[in-house]
Amino acid sequence: MRKSPDRIDTETLAYDVNDAMRVLSIGRNKLYDEITAGRLDARKVGRRTVIPRAAIEAWLSNLPRVASTAA
Repeated sequence: MRKSPDRIDTETLAYDVNDAMRVLSIGRNKLYDEITAGRLDARKVGRRTVIPRAAIEAWLSNLPRVASTAA
């Protein structure tokens, strides 16, 4: 049974493209751009593309930090 989009399990080992888009709040083109550029690791399971949770966490940790503004 597939989970509803708003109830993604935090213990999921890998996400399909649609779930990864939701988790990362990015579009399909951006997701595939990151995969093609080698910045986001993805695997093929038959015809499906899946993104391991560890790859998503690594991608997020490699994003530039937002500069803090000191008052």
